[in-house]
Amino acid sequence: MIIIGEKINGSIPSVAKAIAERNEDWIRHLAKIQTEAGADFIDVCASVKDNEVETLHWLIDLVQEVTDTPICIDSPNPESCVAAMPFCKRPGMINSVSMEGNKVDVVFPAIANTSWQCVALLCAKGIPSSAEERLQVFDQLMVKVKEYGIAPSRIHIDPLVEMLCTSEDGISMVIEVIQSVKKQYPAIHVTGAVSNISFNLPVRKLLNQAFLVLAMNAGMDSGVMDPTNRDMMGMMYATEAMLGLDEYCMEYIGAYRENKFGPVKA
Repeated sequence: MIIIGEKINGSIPSVAKAIAERNEDWIRHLAKIQTEAGADFIDVCASVKDNEVETLHWLIDLVQEVTDTPICIDSPNPESCVAAMPFCKRPGMINSVSMEGNKVDVVFPAIANTSWQCVALLCAKGIPSSAEERLQVFDQLMVKVKEYGIAPSRIHIDPLVEMLCTSEDGISMVIEVIQSVKKQYPAIHVTGAVSNISFNLPVRKLLNQAFLVLAMNAGMDSGVMDPTNRDMMGMMYATEAMLGLDEYCMEYIGAYRENKFGPVKA
């Protein structure tokens, strides 16, 4: 499972406060604890109306002071994402593109001849309401991937994880999309904001963990999540072991020994 650490995001009140106050120590702390917990990428999202690129530069520099973990540049503005790429010391990830507007045609040329990866949302004009419509967007997106010569293994498809409490069909639509995407392109990654599933519901951690298991079983192999959530990490390692993705359970055992999850009663 590819873990995209979600904690440096200006939409989170504590992070917004740190950005406004230019609290460098807090940003470094968030980067460090996510790396130590096992993040493969550190998502950096400014969520500011003004000076977004400047703020992204400030955040990225602070993250890179304390970790070599690749950066995931996160913005709904594709121009901001591309402008922030030179601030990164090593190739990372863009979060995200979609078939809305010119997003693909701004980002894909910038990453085409690099090893940068990219999150791609299955939306065009708003959020498609059915699996069939989302897969149509996927087909359109993959035409662009081929056009720019980008290997599918560098793409992380986001099937659009929505709130369970407003969904008419639970998560069956998302599961159908994940399975179809992986069947067509086994090397492509499937990602998503795991915690979206539980918005406005009590005891969110139970729903998040249940969704993670179901989504991983369908083929999700990447996720925007909190790597410092020890219960979630434990569930992830356990699910990989159950799915036969962890030979002899060595990753599970190693994570346990490194105290990456728990405490759990034996």
